[in-house]
Amino acid sequence: MQVNDDDNVLQLIKSATTGKKKARGTTKNREPVVGADEYSQQVEQYARRIRETSDVNEIINILGTVLGETRSLRYSNEVYSAQEQVRHAEKQIESLKQELEQLRELVHYDPMTGAFNRRGLDAVYQREAARADRNESTLCAAVLDLDDFKQINDTYGHQFGDDALIHLTKIAKESLRSSDVVARYGGEEFVILLPDTTLESAVWVMQRLQNNFSKKALTNMDGNAVPISFSGGVACRQFRENQKSLLKRADDVLYQAKKSGKSRILIAPVNEYC
Repeated sequence: MQVNDDDNVLQLIKSATTGKKKARGTTKNREPVVGADEYSQQVEQYARRIRETSDVNEIINILGTVLGETRSLRYSNEVYSAQEQVRHAEKQIESLKQELEQLRELVHYDPMTGAFNRRGLDAVYQREAARADRNESTLCAAVLDLDDFKQINDTYGHQFGDDALIHLTKIAKESLRSSDVVARYGGEEFVILLPDTTLESAVWVMQRLQNNFSKKALTNMDGNAVPISFSGGVACRQFRENQKSLLKRADDVLYQAKKSGKSRILIAPVNEYC
């Protein structure tokens, strides 16, 4: 979908409001919220604003305004004879608006695994961190990394490697609460946010995830199970700690877990809030 679609819709609305200035109808005593000439000028302004921006949120807001003003034209004598075109334009604007809203959501997700991507993680972290500070509650983060992932790709192929990432995301979503967050941070590395969770509980949750992941192993082309594990580092967020700092502390202990034998979960130094 391209922004040009917006211009096409707006052009349709404009054409529906030009031509007849007066028409017969039962709505002749109603006062229009906006006249056809004025509305056509506004359409031109909206089209120009859409062409000049790449911000999806702004485009959605513009379309919402256009939709409201288009609906107001139903009470205008000037466009009474073009009601069918106006209704059609309404449907097109509403459909485009919904499509853009869906697109806005999609940019927060990793297309392969269905987990949040970095942009989605940023948005969720801001929300959860603000809530944790406001309620003085805990927020833990775990950074996970599949063990020997390069070797898995080299041995079984990249498609199998992709399947392993998808499988880990699936098992994580099944094992965690709906309030927990799974994000693909890059490559074979994932971040899991655990709101309202103590450090001790977060470690237990990650160990349970490890157990569930190992029990449901993927099979290779010969039908044989391929054992895959992951290592993790867990950190509990300090009051007003930013995302970069929290994830670095979790990543540091992940690195130690990798060096000390893999398939392990290590804990970042405890602070007073955990």
